[in-house]
Amino acid sequence: MTSRFWQEATDEARALDRDDPLAGWREQFVIPAAGQGESVYLCGNSLGLMPRAATVEVQKVLSDWGRLGVRGHFEAEPDWFAYHEALAPQTAALAGALPEEVVVMSSLTTNLHLLMISFFRPAGERRCIAMEAGAFPSDRHAVESQMRLHDLDPATDLVLLKPREGEDLLRTEDVVRTLEDLGPRLALLLLGGVQYLTGQWFAVELLARTARATGAVVGLDLAHAIGNLPLALHDWDIDFAVWCGYKYLNGGPGAPAGCFVHQRHHGQTDLPRLQGWWGTDPATRFQMDDSFTPQAGAAAWHLSNPPVLAMAALKGSLDIFQQVGMPALRRKSLALTGFLHRLLSAADPPVKIITPAGADQRGCHLSLRVAGGAGDQVARLARRGFICDAREPDLLRVAPVPLYNTFSDVAAFARAFLESRGETA
Repeated sequence: MTSRFWQEATDEARALDRDDPLAGWREQFVIPAAGQGESVYLCGNSLGLMPRAATVEVQKVLSDWGRLGVRGHFEAEPDWFAYHEALAPQTAALAGALPEEVVVMSSLTTNLHLLMISFFRPAGERRCIAMEAGAFPSDRHAVESQMRLHDLDPATDLVLLKPREGEDLLRTEDVVRTLEDLGPRLALLLLGGVQYLTGQWFAVELLARTARATGAVVGLDLAHAIGNLPLALHDWDIDFAVWCGYKYLNGGPGAPAGCFVHQRHHGQTDLPRLQGWWGTDPATRFQMDDSFTPQAGAAAWHLSNPPVLAMAALKGSLDIFQQVGMPALRRKSLALTGFLHRLLSAADPPVKIITPAGADQRGCHLSLRVAGGAGDQVARLARRGFICDAREPDLLRVAPVPLYNTFSDVAAFARAFLESRGETA
């Protein structure tokens, strides 16, 4: 790559940054330092940056706690008793759901267990779960343990959706064929919206429709999709979904997660459910009797009162999403990642990008196959002030996030990545 190439790339990046209507939002986030300046942070697919608004919202809760004590449950603004309800409309907008179909609570794996108790109901030959072979390990742990609760054997009843030999990505037609072949044996399709290793955005609507046509239930893990891509869970007729709050949602480490339950399941009295008192009707909750009257919607799966301090940090980010909107974020995301893909694809020797190039098949993160160990490459980049992450043995993940990354970040990373490939660890 010649110096002229990089000068042209730098000039193009600066022009794109000048014309970027979302450029001002970067100032609303705290960028980690590197040396005497800021790092180039490209790891929002693992942990999103801290919004400055998170400090304001958390400090407000702390102030209310000190000022009001227990009265903050009903006198703070928003009050703690219903704090999670204040996050529902913003969360629903990101999920493509009705406000009553979502609830912010717990952690992703906890929510997955809670919803599988209700929606994985094997009976007779309908006992199989289908999921991608490379799903995040916690999903696999949850699925296998749920199967054992029903005296099923994952070795025979768990169907792993695998790429073809020598390929990295799942082909939609292969998944469709597998689901149709399973037919009446399929109880649940559990799919990642965006595959965490490859960055592949699955054809969720088509695959959900295929699975439901067999009589199966459809659940999604949206950890790498929510806040990254436009979603339409209600219209796609998804049965349930779960996600975390600390990646693209920028809620902070271990942030409260969320879940979705489609409206058609609300009020079903025959659904088994693990119950807790925060899932009861708020109007009768403090009568403190032993009866369980579930509140309407996804909140019926809520177990305990909300961790308000943690939710306050998430609220600071959700307020930003509400102001910017996913359509604008998606437009910039496509431009950012497309620019990065173009720069890396021009390299000689070529960079192996396993994430699909098509905009309808990926979000903002690209996975690069790195010879000689991805961890060493991440360390080399870190010395230059670039923060991304590795998934051993040979994948480097880089995510230009439209809320706070710039085209200049992308150009600088591409050059640093290509130049550092030949360095020693």
